[in-house]
Amino acid sequence: MAVTAKKKPSKSTHSTTLQPLGDRIVVEREESLETTSGGIVLPGSARDKPSRGTVISVGEGRMLRDGTRSPLQVKPGDVVLFTTYGPDEIKLGEDEYLLMREDDVLAIIE
Repeated sequence: MAVTAKKKPSKSTHSTTLQPLGDRIVVEREESLETTSGGIVLPGSARDKPSRGTVISVGEGRMLRDGTRSPLQVKPGDVVLFTTYGPDEIKLGEDEYLLMREDDVLAIIE
């Protein structure tokens, strides 16, 4: 059974839900810092994209050879660290999300 978290109000007027398939998850990336610890303001092009975000929704799990599904270890609402090059960026209206496999998640932050 697929699980979807309650989403924060979006900036756009779209009411589209994004339901990942299999062992994929949808993550909303955290905002990057706009100033350094020294107080220098960084323009958008100079900011590093954080590899940390919140899980928005998850698929049903990886299909095993015997026809059953392996449940995912992450759930909606988890804050996770993920690989930099693993996720695909998706834009729905003004909202940006990342679609990745559970294998791209390195850790759950508690």
